[in-house]
Amino acid sequence: MSAAHPESHPDSHPEPYVEALQALVAAARTGRPRAVARLISAVENDSYALRPLMAELASDTGRAHVIGLTGPPGVGKSTTTAALIGAYRARGLRVGVLAFDPSSPFTGGALLGDRVRMQQHALDDGVFIRSMASRGHLGGLSVAAPQALRVFDAAGCDVVLLETVGVGQSEVEVADSADSTVVLLSPGMGDGIQAAKAGVLEIGDLFVVNKADRDGTQSLVRELRTMIAMTERAPQDWKPPIVRTVAARNEGIDDLVATLDKHRAHTEADGSWQRRRLERARSEVESLALAFLQQRMHSRRGAVLDELAAAVRDGRLDAFSAADQVIGDIGQS
Repeated sequence: MSAAHPESHPDSHPEPYVEALQALVAAARTGRPRAVARLISAVENDSYALRPLMAELASDTGRAHVIGLTGPPGVGKSTTTAALIGAYRARGLRVGVLAFDPSSPFTGGALLGDRVRMQQHALDDGVFIRSMASRGHLGGLSVAAPQALRVFDAAGCDVVLLETVGVGQSEVEVADSADSTVVLLSPGMGDGIQAAKAGVLEIGDLFVVNKADRDGTQSLVRELRTMIAMTERAPQDWKPPIVRTVAARNEGIDDLVATLDKHRAHTEADGSWQRRRLERARSEVESLALAFLQQRMHSRRGAVLDELAAAVRDGRLDAFSAADQVIGDIGQS
């Protein structure tokens, strides 16, 4: 159940409904693509099933390495994602991909659908690819992202690749959802300066200069090294490396995978891996709790709230006291 229907409780679902949901979850756990697709559709569509679904999946999550890929449009995120799929599949690992597209203003659906560059993996039972609409969410992701990631995790994915919309300065939210954040840049686009302006230098765990066969690569690498050196960090902290790739020719992808392995090993050793996941869970719980309270407040809108608003407008009551009354009223209900 999503924040849109917070007052529904899994115990209120009829038994046949719960059994059907459990059967679908069991099928997803065995890696059946249709079951995984149906569960993610339930997540994306704010389904009535979402709350009991997440309760059912909770014990099966927390194992996958979530890798976020972000960067300006045109740097080759989809091509790099496809190359990473191939590299991880060569290791025998199961891979999930959540590719977030801009939303259609008419349907709300993803404009690009499953990425053309990834179709070489479409028939591989060890790869799950899903495009999801950002629905106008400015963080480059979707509000459904955390739950969709859990579905992939429960389906046995060892690695989940999270590719953002490609909208530039609003993409920093990917760091809140990923264990490792890859910032892609390419020469000749002024990306070094744009990266600094967008704040992605702070979120990048490693930087990829893609299309590294182009002029300007060395200049971009120098810019990045200078900017990374200016960022304050303790001696024991992870220092973001720079990897050069030509993803279209699969060059440098092995180096990228090896660097991601090193990042995971380092963060697991120093405890930052679990701290990041704790912060992610804390933010999600807080967001859902606030959504719950907001809906409860809106559902009780009417005479009481109007009276309080009128009292604030007329100076008979201050806004803080009015808010205290609203919160108290929700807590007693």
